Order: sequence, then C-alpha cells, then structure tokens
Amino acid sequence: MTNYSKKDCQKFIDQYKSLMESSMTLRDIYENFTTIHADKTCCYYFDEDDKIKSYTYARYKYEVWSLAKRLSSLLSGIPAGSIVALKLKNSPMWPLMFWAILMTGHPVLLIAANLQHDNTENLLKDAKAMAIIANEEDPYSIPSYRINNVRNTEEDHSFTANWADEVLFCSSGTTGNIKIMVMNGQNLCHQIAEAANIPLHSTTLMHPGKIRILAMIPLHHVFGFVAVFLWFSFYGKALVYPNSSASSDLMKAIKKGKCTHIFSVPLFWDSVAQQLNRMVAQQKEKRQEMVKNMIAYNTHQISKEQAGFGGTRFFNNALKKKLFGKQVEYCISGGGYLLPRTASIINGIGYPLYNGYGMTEVGVSSVEQSKKVENRLLNSIGRPFSGIEYKIVPSEHSSNPNEGELYIKGGTIHCEEIIEGKRRKTPLVDGFFPTGDIATCDKSGRYYIKGRIKDTIIGSNGENVYPDEIESYFRDVKHINNLAVFGIHEENNEKIVMVCDLENNVTTDQLPSIKGDIDSINATLPNEKRISHVYVYKKALPIANNMKVKRFVLQKELKSNPENFLSFDGKSLAKPTISFDGYDQKEVKEVMDKIRKLFSKTLYLPEFKIEPNSSWAEDLGGDSMSYITMVQELNDNFKVNIPTDKYGKLLTVEDFTKEILDIRKDGKESKKNSEK
Repeated sequence: MTNYSKKDCQKFIDQYKSLMESSMTLRDIYENFTTIHADKTCCYYFDEDDKIKSYTYARYKYEVWSLAKRLSSLLSGIPAGSIVALKLKNSPMWPLMFWAILMTGHPVLLIAANLQHDNTENLLKDAKAMAIIANEEDPYSIPSYRINNVRNTEEDHSFTANWADEVLFCSSGTTGNIKIMVMNGQNLCHQIAEAANIPLHSTTLMHPGKIRILAMIPLHHVFGFVAVFLWFSFYGKALVYPNSSASSDLMKAIKKGKCTHIFSVPLFWDSVAQQLNRMVAQQKEKRQEMVKNMIAYNTHQISKEQAGFGGTRFFNNALKKKLFGKQVEYCISGGGYLLPRTASIINGIGYPLYNGYGMTEVGVSSVEQSKKVENRLLNSIGRPFSGIEYKIVPSEHSSNPNEGELYIKGGTIHCEEIIEGKRRKTPLVDGFFPTGDIATCDKSGRYYIKGRIKDTIIGSNGENVYPDEIESYFRDVKHINNLAVFGIHEENNEKIVMVCDLENNVTTDQLPSIKGDIDSINATLPNEKRISHVYVYKKALPIANNMKVKRFVLQKELKSNPENFLSFDGKSLAKPTISFDGYDQKEVKEVMDKIRKLFSKTLYLPEFKIEPNSSWAEDLGGDSMSYITMVQELNDNFKVNIPTDKYGKLLTVEDFTKEILDIRKDGKESKKNSEK
C-alpha cells in the first residue's frame, strides 16, 4: 500500500468535524457520506455465477430512497416513531434497508438473522415493535415483510423523508440478562468522532487510499455495525460481502474481493491458527522448521540470519497467497479473549492482528494501535479512543491493586435501555458505565481484559480465576471442537468445570486418550486453576450473538439436565430412566449395544453421544423418515416385528431395548404354551 503520512491521514479523518458541528443525527451521518463519496465504490458482492459485482455510493443513495418510498406505503398504517425490526443476514441489502427504515420515520431494532422465532417474538414484544423486515416464511404476531414484498410494492405515491434518530441493539445474552440498548444519532456521531486520534498512532487502520473491508461480523452486532459498517461507510470505503459464513465463501470474498481489512471475533482467528497448524503438521520437517523460523522472525524473536531470511521470505509469501493473499493490511480481533498463541501465529504469518474492545452498551472504545509487533503480542486492548475515558474500580478478590472492574465514560454510551419491556435512562455512576469486565492497566496506559465478573471463579486461595485464561491452556487438545470453563458450587467451595464439544468422528475408544491429554495439561497448572471435573457435551455448545459460549446456560443445564453430559468413560451423568430388573443383564447390554450402533449409523453420530435415554428427535436430531428406516432395520436385525402403533412412541435406545426384550419374552412364552 501507499505510505500515507500522519498529516495526510489526520486531514482525511477530520471529515468528522463537520459532522460534530451539525445537529448530530443519523440523517447527518447519512447525508454526509453519501454526498462526499458519491463516486466511490461502496460495496462488492458475488452473483449466482460467482462473478464479483459492485456499485457506488451514488447508486446506494438512490436505492435507499427507492426502498424508503416503497416501504412508506407498506408501513402507512404504522405511526411515525414506532419501532420497525430488521432481521437479515449480511448482504448489500442490509445497509440499504437499514437507512430506508430510518428514512420512513421509524427507529430500527437490529435482530440476529439466526435468532429463533420464539426469541425474536420476545424481543419484538419487549421493544414494542410494530413491524419486522425478515426473509422468513413463518409469520410473526406483527406485520412481517420480506425484501421482495418491499421491492415489488408500487412507488406511485408522494413521499417525504421523515427521519427517525434511534437504533436499538440487543445484548449478546452470554450472561442470560437480555437487554435492548437504545443509541441515538448523537451517540453514533461520537462513535465516528472517536477516530480523531487514530492517525497519531496508526496510518493503516484508516487512511485516504483504497480500503476493502470484509463484512463478516453480523451487522446487527455492535462490533460489525460500528467498526465495519458505520465507520468505513462514513469514510467512503468499500464493504465486501461474502455469500455466507462458510469458510470457503469467506476465503473467496477475502481473495477475490481483495480485502485489505479483516475484522472478526477470536473464534475465527483461533480457527485460522488451528488450520495453519494442521497444514504445517502435514509438511516435511524442513518446511515445519521454516514456518517456525518465519513466525519467530516476524515476531522479532530471531534475526534475519537465524531465520534463513531468503527461503523463509519466499515461503512466507507462498503461505500468504494460499491463506488470505498479500493485500491484507490490517486485522482486528474483538468481542472476546484472544489466545496469545493465536496472536503470535497470525502476526507471525505477517498479518498485523490487533486486539480491540467494545460492548453493546458503549460501542467500540479502543484497539491496540502500535506498529510494534511486541506490543500487539501483549494482548492489550490499547488505550481508549478520543473522547473516551477508562477507569478501574478495584476488585475485592484480587491481590493486584490495578485490577478491577472497567468503567467507561463518553458520548458513545447508550442513552436508554429496555429491560422486560420497560424503558429507562441508562444508569451511570458519576457519569461512568460499569462494564462488568475485569481489567488491568500497565504503566504505559494500555488496558487488558481478564474476563467477565459474572464468569469469574473464586479459586481455592481466594483469588480470582478467569475462565478465558484456563480455556486457553486446552485449546490445542486434539479432537476438541470447542470448550467452556465455568464454576459450580460443591461442598462449600467453587469447583472448576470444563465442558467439551468433541469432533463427530471421535470413537468411544479415543475418549481415554483425550482425557489423558487434558489431565497432562491440568497437572501443570497451579492448584487454584486446576479443573475438577471434565465432561463431554452431547450437543453443540450454546453460542451467543457475539460467538462466545453461553457459560450460564451450561451451568444451569448441568444441574437440571445432567443426561446431556457424559463423563470421559462414556457414561451419562444421569441414571437410566427405565429399570431392567428381572431381565438377563447380559442380554440387555447386548441388545442395547446393537441398537446404539444402529442409531449411530442412521444419525451419523458417534456412539458415545447416544445415551440410553437420548431422545431420537429432541436430543439426537433425527427425523421421521430416518426413524422409519431405522425401525425397519431393527426388525430385520433382531427378527422382530415392532407394532406400527408404537412408531413415534419409542424414542430412545432404552425404549427400543425394552420393546425388543418384551417381544422376545412374549415369543418364548407363546412357544412354551404351544408346546404344552
């Protein structure tokens, strides 16, 4: 890329000044960037033939007006000022519909595209929304319109823009307390103005040249909305939309769309690092050594000479070409704990990965901006942006006086919030918002996030223990897809529990080996950080909107539904629901094992995830067609004829085991009677 001076970048960033001198509304933001950047490309996307398409901000403005005019007709019966929800996946249509709703005089409630129907209904009710734009077949309790409904509406009526000035965000739900945060134009104008001090530290995050940023993070989420959509639109940059969140579509969008900026959550960067590790492990020893030297050199641990710079540089370029391409200039991880190992690998490849911080209630408030890789590897969230103030309120369970809850003050804090349908002004403490995050600050003024207060475990020595840190020690254990650590109260103490989601191809025979790897790592940890119990979760771990595991859900489920958890000997934590007293126990085991194998074959699930009392549909995801096929195979295998009136009533391995044993028993008794 062209090297822009700080002066050039500062002059470019100063566009925000005219915005701050305006009435500071959402309309001002929109009119500013669609006018100034009319001739610039605003987005890139892929058509059905995988050809890349684009259009300018001038067309963007025309499309918004056209949609708003049509939408105003559909919403004519809904009073101005009433909330309209937007529930769409990322696409070029998302920003157009967002601005169109505002232009018709309706505040926008942003909802995750994949949120379940019942949960969406609850949000609509709490927010008192009067309509929803969603590409779904199922109807809602309020008027629902699909994109095509809006596009196909006649626009032969007069229309005057009547701008609303509020955006409503939903909390991620990682702690179970669902809130709706209201931000107005003033909050979001301040969010743009925060960029003022960036050129003093970084001339690559935002600069006058061409920038293409991957629109991967859902735009309903505050990270995606602020850091990708709002900020880069305001400065006339182009968003690149992947066709889906599948890794193949993401990679295609990055390479074919020539993305210069990639912002995502730690889960994405962890998967990239793991993919690289697997790729390297398949290489010859010499290549593995080159990768090791490349990472060490790029992170300033060894010299050019020690790295064998010529060969390493050639291999580094080849690796970049295979991964994201050489055009990537800037990467950010936000929304969670970034593993130090992941930061080292991504930066070691040569992609500058920075750690950032934000939350739904306050927007995006800081990112590490140092050009020095050593500072990026500290895993700090940097210093607060211009106009934002941080302070730390000490924690009673920490021996570190510089550790405590992070409080934030600034114009970006949401102005109101809705909890259980009741709207109120945002409660502040001396103008500060308590974030609920534990943080520390070093002598240079850099901040570090340790974890959430509600997730914090009180260790055996009375000190705070942070689940994110403990999880990081076990991320590389083979065959673990995902994991979560949390505390449970047991015998007047808080014990540390780890729950794992294993790969589907894992067999029962492999469980002891996986448990052995976990135990080996656990033995190296201090006593207060050691895991007391390790379980396998039979389902996929519950993920919140910000792609973090919902630890509180697992905590509750471990207490209320232990049958969904397995110990590493493959046994369920719950007792069998059907008694087999009076039956030949050897025969019971034999029949049960055969049925479990058939369940496994039909459902494409590992046997250890199929417990005796796992329900066919509810727990295992089976459908009616595969159920009938499976019953027919049971009949053939066991030489029985399960009555059709029991189809759909027999749902578990236990159910079928008892039914088959009873049929066998009845058959034996009938034979005896006939012999008499």
